Amino acid sequence: MKDITVKQQKREIKYAVISLILAISVNIYAIISYGTEWKELYTQWFTVLVLAVFFYFVIALFRYLCWLILSKLVKIKKD
Repeated sequence: MKDITVKQQKREIKYAVISLILAISVNIYAIISYGTEWKELYTQWFTVLVLAVFFYFVIALFRYLCWLILSKLVKIKKD
């Protein structure tokens, strides 16, 4: 079984924090654009967390696709 390094953990935490910041930003944008009360910033916290998880998986999918494409390109260059 492959060991997870501290560097990999820090990278994943960074992506999770970016996802959370993006979800909070979307919530702030929605509050401003719809003119609702600012208390929704903390009353809709569960929705923001679900959105952050969604963003994290979208980023993970994009990273996987990039890795897949790059690994195929490197394999083609070696041949």
